[in-house]
Parts: sequence; structure tokens; C-alpha cells
Amino acid sequence: MMHTPDIALLADRVADLRAQIAQAAAQAGRKPEEIKLCAACKSRTSQEVRASAALAIDLFGENRMQELVAHAADDAYQGKPCHFIGHLQTNKVRRVVGLVDIIQSVNSQRLLCAIAAEAAKKDIVQDILFEINIGDEDSKMGASTQALWPMLDAAAALPSLRVRGLMAIPPSFDNSPESRRYFALMRELLAKVNTRYPDEPHINILSMGMTDSFIAAIQEGATLVRVGTAIYGKRG
Repeated sequence: MMHTPDIALLADRVADLRAQIAQAAAQAGRKPEEIKLCAACKSRTSQEVRASAALAIDLFGENRMQELVAHAADDAYQGKPCHFIGHLQTNKVRRVVGLVDIIQSVNSQRLLCAIAAEAAKKDIVQDILFEINIGDEDSKMGASTQALWPMLDAAAALPSLRVRGLMAIPPSFDNSPESRRYFALMRELLAKVNTRYPDEPHINILSMGMTDSFIAAIQEGATLVRVGTAIYGKRG
């Protein structure tokens, strides 16, 4: 039997999230509207996604190509933007390019070139973020800070791509000073990118912070937070 989403519960959770985002923004001297709320909908049904689309979320984030394709086919996003936020294999690029507004998880030259080739084939410009392994962890995907610069230079020569900013999953998953340190490093890295590419004002997205760490991320400059559990509850 298909699970029916509890709309009132989802609405309460999103309202609470919005209040927390507004408070964190105020503490940092920022405006709440500077921060986009991305509903990370991994393992959620099209019913759940569609129900949440009516609420005060800005966009959806998909981790898996199969779920992205299924949700898109079901019109679960109800016209709201969708980003791909999970690890993307080059053999799945064809299904993702053009179906999402932004691919947040670009972490290698190989993937960059595969996305550019597919976008060119479809005669579109695909927006991307570069995923940075800011903690240099072996267990995490993402490019090193050193690898970012040649990837940016490569992207600048590919007319079918547009770089919009950076994304990261730091080592700490909480609002501790340790988390804030990594988020601050990401903010500083984006500032360096903006200094190096002063004629590209659209490189302005800093995607970082999840359910247990979005407050620290906002305080350190996140413009987009990716929240799943705090919206949908724990996965069954």
C-alpha cells in the first residue's frame, strides 16, 4: 500500500526550518531570502515530493539518476527547480544533462568534459557547481582545492557549460566550531574564485550545510542548504 504523506506535518517542519534559517541569517547580518532551501529527496516517493512542492521550499535535490527520472516523469517537482546533488557517473550523464537546472557534484575533468559534450549535443548550456573535498577525506567525493583551478579554466573554454559556484560536504555534520571552520574555508575559496574571474558575477552559489549543520553553514555564507531529514523525517 502506498504511503500517503502527512501534509500538515511536512508544512510544520518546513515552517520551522524557515524560522531557523531566518534566525541564522539574522545572526550573521544576512537576509533570509539570500538562502535557498533545497529539499534533498533521496529515497522519497513521488507523492512525498509532490506534497512538499506546495510548501515553502525553493528547489529539490536528487542523489540518484533513477529517482530523478522517475520524479520528473511524475511531475513531482510541480515546476520547481531541481538540482543533481549526488555522485554522477559519466555513463549516466546523458540522462541528467538538461533534466536538472544545476549539476552540483562536478568533481573531475573527465566528468566536466562528459557533461559539456552532452550539453553541446542537446544544444543547451548546463549550469554546474564544482564539488570540493574541503576536508581532504579519502572517504568523500569531491575535487581538491588545487584541482579546482584547472577545472575552472577548462570550463571557461566550454561554451555549453556555465559555472555557478561551489558545493561541499565537510567532515563535520553539526553546528560546531569545527564545522564552521570548514564552511569558512569554502566561503574564502569562493571569494578567491570571484577575484580570479571578476567578469563572471553568476559564480555566486555556495551550496553547503545539511539537516544537522545548516545553521553553521548559513552563518559562514551558504547561499543554498540541502536539507532532507528535517523535512521528510528519517528514512524508513
